[in-house]
Amino acid sequence: MMVCYADNEENIGMEGVTMINILVLEDDAVLNKSVCTYLNDSGFSAKGFLNANDAYDAMVGTLFDLIVSDIMMPEIDGFEFAEHIRRINKRIPILFMSARDDLPAKQKGFRVGIDDYMVKPIDFEELLLRVRALLRRANIETEKKLTVGNLTLDGDGMTAEVDGEEVPGTPREFNILFKLLSYPKKIFSRAQLMDEFWEADTDASLRSVDVYVTKLRDKFSGCDGFEIKTVRGVGYKAVLK
Repeated sequence: MMVCYADNEENIGMEGVTMINILVLEDDAVLNKSVCTYLNDSGFSAKGFLNANDAYDAMVGTLFDLIVSDIMMPEIDGFEFAEHIRRINKRIPILFMSARDDLPAKQKGFRVGIDDYMVKPIDFEELLLRVRALLRRANIETEKKLTVGNLTLDGDGMTAEVDGEEVPGTPREFNILFKLLSYPKKIFSRAQLMDEFWEADTDASLRSVDVYVTKLRDKFSGCDGFEIKTVRGVGYKAVLK
């Protein structure tokens, strides 16, 4: 269940720049809403979720820039959630906020791949400082646009333009293309793409990834800056021309 949304339409700030998307995973609805509200009021676009499965589903259609997560949650705890995220996304910053102040919990968190750890009760001003520091270290800019040759991808509007003309597509198509072009020459297996952009309980097979890549090749055949290449027996990579 998503418990809060960014108040601004289309993730556009007062000065017209696109905003950073932050996923907040916390099963305490009151704290979740408070964190989201504070981050939204500080110029970010925060969306809150009460459980990991809803967070996974949201990540299919939204490119998040940072994750704030609790540890002690029912069904899937923060450790398992962070470990899963790290298997499919090595780059996104993850910040734990937890009532656990013991060294073993902190050690386990950093072992599974988190970037920072805060102990509850949370000081919101400190949270904001840590969020900004993590984004700065990750070199994440407020305007998430990617230009490759005559193609421009807008990560917030989820739009693709070739020679200034918009190319219609689904959120999943956009996310796969944005992912491949964000890491040129990096090979992504079909399983990696499936884990990141399909729901956890999907009945789709790995061949579904092939279908989407075929669609992308057809739709963007007029692009002069890249090519999606098949890595036989593994998956796909984007190669810049």
